[in-house]
Amino acid sequence: MSVASYQLCVYLLVTYNSQLTTRKEMKFATKAIHAGQHPDPTTGAVMTPIYQTSTYWQKSPGDHQGYEYSRGTNPTRKALEDCIASLENAQFGLAFSSGMAATDTVLKLLRPGDEVITGNDLYGGSYRIFTKVFENYGIKFHFIDLNNPENIKQYLSDKTKLIWIETPTNPTMQIIDIAAVGAIAKNAGVLYVVDNTFASPYLQNPIDLGADIVMHSVTKYIAGHSDVVMGALVTNNEDLYKQLFFYYNACGGTPGPQDSFLALRGIKTLHLRMKAHCENGRQVATYLKSHPRIEKIYWPGFEDHPNHAIARKQMRDFGGMISIVLKNASLEDTFKVASSFQVFTLAESLGGVESLINHPATMTHGSIPKEVREKVGVVDNLIRISVGVEDIEDLLKDLEQALNS
Repeated sequence: MSVASYQLCVYLLVTYNSQLTTRKEMKFATKAIHAGQHPDPTTGAVMTPIYQTSTYWQKSPGDHQGYEYSRGTNPTRKALEDCIASLENAQFGLAFSSGMAATDTVLKLLRPGDEVITGNDLYGGSYRIFTKVFENYGIKFHFIDLNNPENIKQYLSDKTKLIWIETPTNPTMQIIDIAAVGAIAKNAGVLYVVDNTFASPYLQNPIDLGADIVMHSVTKYIAGHSDVVMGALVTNNEDLYKQLFFYYNACGGTPGPQDSFLALRGIKTLHLRMKAHCENGRQVATYLKSHPRIEKIYWPGFEDHPNHAIARKQMRDFGGMISIVLKNASLEDTFKVASSFQVFTLAESLGGVESLINHPATMTHGSIPKEVREKVGVVDNLIRISVGVEDIEDLLKDLEQALNS
């Protein structure tokens, strides 16, 4: 093949891929594999290259090819951002060095005297940055029961600038009606953010239900292999995107190209992994629900789970996150059970292909005062389970032996 013919083929591939990835009718699995990604025009490489560069050539000052310095933009990271945005049915995406860096960037939109309404069951890192960092700058946070969105109205005032929710929540799996909260936020003219980490874009799309911004800890289901720490924000609002990009670039909480490449590779199997997480999660939850050592179980797929009907309406399946409360177990007993697993791994985080066990009270939610977390059920004998994609028989056997330890 001549050089000219080769260049033509690459051009046609790039053009076709560009058209394909912008078509709204493209299905989820196709987006996961193709959105934001094109054959490299220089070599024809199918996989997005790792652009391990800090800076970019300019023909003359300001005359460049869209990239100046990698803190602001990088081609590998841009492909990832476009892919995540596409999966959330959004136009604009930004990738961050962690989920907390993404959260921090949203909160920088606020000013002293502003107020935030959020849930009473939150990831410990979110609670910590709200109370230990941004309260110091004069931001007030209301932590309320969001199982009934109408509860929001009594806290709304002209100082309210942001509503922030998780659903399902971490770790008691509360289900918040995304659309109902969105309607309240829109009517009040308040910015509305949904942390979609536990569900992933495969199970629900908050942008379609009224969210202004969706936040992800990409570390979890999106990357999916416990080898990357990263966050993301997506939005359909161009002005909002520009504001977020300013802080993103100015403050520098951006990931490198190697991590971006790994996350992009992980996304390609998101739909396959989520199917397995959901299938295994269902079987594990069913097994645990009737186990004599379990006092309580939190999993939104059960009909008796609070707001199960809302979960069924806004989610495509119920995921692989489960929390259990051990019956008549002391903290010492709970530690013994948590340390007895052989297939499940006792560790922070969630959403990887491997199954994980977590003790929120002393691990992910250790930054929340005991009296605060216990009000919503995060007690010392609660264990959070991230069900992986291993063989279900091995998972059930491991649960049985650990619970009987």
